[in-house]
Amino acid sequence: MRGATVLWPARLLMALAVLLTPAAQSDAQELPSRTIRMVVAFPAGGPADFVARVLAERLRTLIGQNVIVENRAGANGAIGAEYVARADLDGSTLFFTTVGAVAITPHLMAKVAYDPLRDFAPITLVVRNTTILVVKPDTRVASAKELAALAARDPGAIAIASTGSGSMPHLALELYQASAGVKFLHVPYRGAAAALSDLLGGQVQGMFADTPVLLSQIQGGKIRPLGAASANRNTALPDVPTLAEQGFADTNADNWYGLLAPARTPAPVIARLHDAVAAALAEPDAREKLIRSGAMPASTSTAEFARLMRDELERWGRVVREKNIKGDD
Repeated sequence: MRGATVLWPARLLMALAVLLTPAAQSDAQELPSRTIRMVVAFPAGGPADFVARVLAERLRTLIGQNVIVENRAGANGAIGAEYVARADLDGSTLFFTTVGAVAITPHLMAKVAYDPLRDFAPITLVVRNTTILVVKPDTRVASAKELAALAARDPGAIAIASTGSGSMPHLALELYQASAGVKFLHVPYRGAAAALSDLLGGQVQGMFADTPVLLSQIQGGKIRPLGAASANRNTALPDVPTLAEQGFADTNADNWYGLLAPARTPAPVIARLHDAVAAALAEPDAREKLIRSGAMPASTSTAEFARLMRDELERWGRVVREKNIKGDD
């Protein structure tokens, strides 16, 4: 009847109230109650491990459950990637990846047991790690242009170290020398520690590596930064120009880190994880820790991260083929 008051049964009113509560609305987004493992495909103590542990620490508070970092190193990231690709689809196992495992390694190996685009669900980009070109101060060059001029006078004589064949520092060197039209002697090492030790000891004249690997030595005056292989200057090294600023085009070689879940992980779980990571990276304490280390927080939407992965997989595949680059055995 028009104007009449509808009297709802008390039981129905209670059911509606439950359905409309925030807790009930988020039921579909609940993460597993067990510990969440964030797999890092590199040894403990490195730059990727450091960033993952800062993130895990903040996530524990934000989502109210235990988050741990698990190191599964080997095969340029492939071992960790394969492990996560086959994990449960409930958000309990995540892949904290570098660009290498999802955009470079698949082009270096004759066969990998995962497809970066098919087997993972992107969550978000986490940080960008600028790749920096450095030399010993006694090399007596003050810019990437001056170093290229030296190489032009004596092709193949200047030894530049990287953290391994097919690594992002190696690809940064390839882009730099191609843009400069010169030839360096590439000296690949198995990791940053040995390369940096030989640079400090004078066995090589220069080195490309991630900013966090080099930052303390730069700040201590032991090595001189000549340029950033990046679209933008690194916040921790604001006075170091990019290679592009010095006239070397197409030399962007950011070693970014991002978070993935196994493919077919429910979309609400991905959304919950995305929002938690974005909140963690926005917290002043976490941001300060990362920036102080040389890593630049850079969260994105899941769609933006998926597009970045596709673009990088295509780009680095082209570079690997054109330069005939082979990975370390």
